[in-house]
Amino acid sequence: MIGVRFSKYIPDENGKSSFEKISKIFFQLLSYTNGNANEALEWLNELNNQYNFADNEYGIGNFIEDLKSKGYLQENNQTGSFNITGKSEQTIRKNALEEIFGKLKKTDRGNHKSPIIGTGDEISPDTRPYEFGDTLDSINFTNSIHNAQVNHGIQDFKLTHSDIEVQEREHTSINSTVLMIDISHSMILYGEDRITPAKKVAMALAELIKTKYPKDTLDIIVFGNDAWPISVKDLPYLQVGPYHTNTYAGLELAMDILRRRKVQNKQIFMITDGKPTCLKEGNSYYKNSFGLDKKVINKTLNMAAQCRRLKIPITTFMIAKDPYLQEFVQEFTKTNNGRAFYSSLNGLGEYIFEDYIKNRKKTVR
Repeated sequence: MIGVRFSKYIPDENGKSSFEKISKIFFQLLSYTNGNANEALEWLNELNNQYNFADNEYGIGNFIEDLKSKGYLQENNQTGSFNITGKSEQTIRKNALEEIFGKLKKTDRGNHKSPIIGTGDEISPDTRPYEFGDTLDSINFTNSIHNAQVNHGIQDFKLTHSDIEVQEREHTSINSTVLMIDISHSMILYGEDRITPAKKVAMALAELIKTKYPKDTLDIIVFGNDAWPISVKDLPYLQVGPYHTNTYAGLELAMDILRRRKVQNKQIFMITDGKPTCLKEGNSYYKNSFGLDKKVINKTLNMAAQCRRLKIPITTFMIAKDPYLQEFVQEFTKTNNGRAFYSSLNGLGEYIFEDYIKNRKKTVR
């Protein structure tokens, strides 16, 4: 008798069409080419020559024609070049959401139930005895009738105040979030692409808010020598520049945006891999990339303190492991009374999603 043999499980993709299989690779490549469809198609062709994922029946040429007919690509008839459409941009966001949020659900890392419960939108599995002021629609009639049968018997059925149970609900608050992304040159230095994971997180977070929390707001800021807002549509095309790191300008702009938001819960998420190295003084820039310059650091810490006074917590996601940089982040976090995560690129999305969903939970009595 041979017994049972175990082998590695390989998901069966036979149910997917050739277009679906290749498009999964193509849209990943678009994230790495900053939305450059022509470059992504060149990479796709090279990968196919190496790994042969397209076959004789359905080649890369067929795939390109399908991208055009389905509204993912627009072709410039004069130059023969391609540009992605709004449909492609949305697909990239959806794929990023599935990639990051799917991991979060599988790892079981995100049980964000609050220890306090109250009136609100999401039904909790918990119940409690009825109290004066509870509404009729909050009564759990199944449990209440069961209690009445147990307490008084079926023959003499009656429902008293002590039998009634109320279903608890969790209240989810409206949140205004500013996501700051460092686009200084160090985000692509040392042979490590740090900007692409940051873009993916931003696109996935935007898609999550749009689909699941439509009342929330998300503003995205990039900062290098200066800071400026960008739209979600700009994210696939975002590139690192020859910039220093003006964290002060990013925080100043984020605070100005949140001041105008008429909601109670406000927060800043900052993705960075380095120390502040730049300030703008009039029309010129003060720069020092050789160390933690006191002039730059002190102004940055002052801005963190201002955010604290406005009750705007800053969550810093540091994707660098240098001890002296971590010491700065610790001081920055203490000044703001915020939070800090020292994250690898692989875990960045899960950390941000977990923290965002956790912060949305607000409970009231």
